[in-house]
Amino acid sequence: MIPFDMTYHRPTSIEEAVQLFETLQQQGKKPLYYGGGTEIITLSRLHFVSADAVIDIKHIPECRTLEVGQHELVLGAALSLTTIEEANPFPLLTKTASEVADRTARNQITLGGNICGQIFYREAVLPLLLADSQVVIAGKNGLKQCSIHDVFQQHIRLEPGEFLVQIKVDRSYVSLPHTHRKRRKQGEVGYPLVTVAALKKDKQLRIAFSGVCPFPFRSKAVEEQLNVRHLPLNDRIHEAIQALPRPILDDIEGSAEYRLFVLKQTLFDMIAQLEGV
Repeated sequence: MIPFDMTYHRPTSIEEAVQLFETLQQQGKKPLYYGGGTEIITLSRLHFVSADAVIDIKHIPECRTLEVGQHELVLGAALSLTTIEEANPFPLLTKTASEVADRTARNQITLGGNICGQIFYREAVLPLLLADSQVVIAGKNGLKQCSIHDVFQQHIRLEPGEFLVQIKVDRSYVSLPHTHRKRRKQGEVGYPLVTVAALKKDKQLRIAFSGVCPFPFRSKAVEEQLNVRHLPLNDRIHEAIQALPRPILDDIEGSAEYRLFVLKQTLFDMIAQLEGV
């Protein structure tokens, strides 16, 4: 059970959702936008999240779009990870989403919820960073579209009252050579030691990480080192590790030293695979 009382609201349009948020705030309440709700339930039980009202965006048509156009893939923020997995519009995203939690949880976890969540893994964002995706955000000033790199810097940076509506991916990225690895402490379900997603575009490697630091990231400095082709692969990986942002996670899942050991082996396998394509 959620340890506090709150009201539930189910808008059917973007404009209604934004207005509801503003109205609830004016009434002195603390509203939250709501997709799958799994994180709100989990974190509220730990007293990390509280709200007086939730605004469910799943019934807004734009938030549930899954459109494969000639040049662009459009994904609504309220699509469940299972829906994306079954439709498979972007294989690297499908692979990444399919390894978040278990099937039951993925039926509820939404793409936007995973990207915007407080739990720091947020793995679904990795392929979207690699594909230089565009995001559509709603707020009191209407809709805006911008590069994911402008709003996702360690976490998504939304203004009060804003919510993620859609993610747009250039379809040229969908069929690029790619690979994904998720290394866990044990078993097939659970939080990762490291998760790495990579694709190859114009003979250059693009790589994004989760579980290495207390935030997911794509680093141009790391990619520069990994793409120095005249050096042996071990040397490239060594230099890339030195270029990682800090801090390196050191927690119950694994020490920082062990994480880096696992990451080195993972990068070696992934790059050897992609450079053979």
